[in-house]
Amino acid sequence: MTPELKESIDSVIKEHKIVVFMKGSKLMPQCGFSNNVVQILNSFGVPYETVDVLANEAIRQGIKEYSNWPTIPQVYVNGEFIGGCDIMIGLFKSGELAQMLEVALAS
Repeated sequence: MTPELKESIDSVIKEHKIVVFMKGSKLMPQCGFSNNVVQILNSFGVPYETVDVLANEAIRQGIKEYSNWPTIPQVYVNGEFIGGCDIMIGLFKSGELAQMLEVALAS
């Protein structure tokens, strides 16, 4: 990964409390896993940013290296990598996600 790409990803993650690197956008998810994450976040009514990895191949590959996680979508809350679709579903079902989002938005 180039230093410029790392800096670009860093700045997006630092600029937004909740960021999803996904296929498509929150208005038009382009895969089922990305759609699941969008639906989960939408159910909380929280503000979040999305980055369409399909629009930029460097980001699509770079985010996997950045997080050391092989799949998309990838969710970051307060600058911390949370995980992908399965982890988000688990956190949602356990109630941990609600608490995590509340803390992030209060900070």
